[in-house]
Amino acid sequence: MATIYFHGQPVQTNAQLPAVGLPAPDFVLTNEKLRDITLADFAGSKKLLLIVPSLDAPVCAASARKLNAKCKLLPNTVILVISADLPFAQCRFCQTERLNQLIPLSTFRSNFAFEYGVKILDHRLAGLTARAIVIIDEMNQVIYSQLVAELTEEPDYESIFNAIKSPESAVLPEYKTL
Repeated sequence: MATIYFHGQPVQTNAQLPAVGLPAPDFVLTNEKLRDITLADFAGSKKLLLIVPSLDAPVCAASARKLNAKCKLLPNTVILVISADLPFAQCRFCQTERLNQLIPLSTFRSNFAFEYGVKILDHRLAGLTARAIVIIDEMNQVIYSQLVAELTEEPDYESIFNAIKSPESAVLPEYKTL
């Protein structure tokens, strides 16, 4: 388990994020056409997983916008925005916001949140995902992971971009408790 915070109150997740240096767990997520999407669908590319509770939340939306704007600076990288929102709502959000560089994927019929250690177990947000970033290289090895300590805050973008550009020299942000 990991402890994160929601407005300063502790919230438990089911496990830790996938460990850097190990193979990424495979996943099955759902796209806007209700098609199952797996890790293999992105073979040969780096995968930046932006995991958020809901694209309908302001901080989640802001993260999606920022990564969409920076995607051209991330060579050979696909950005997957993953939430428990229904695929139709995710697609509508991305279209409305003109976020055409992101691939929205839903956890609504998968075990992704559990397998990636981001499932919120308690609090009124139980069942949603914690806010996290996982970066997977072309060989499906985890090269970076960041569990955002306070659910109402955005991730550390500088560390994300450093990890994509040079995973060997990426420095993980310090995990702080409130």
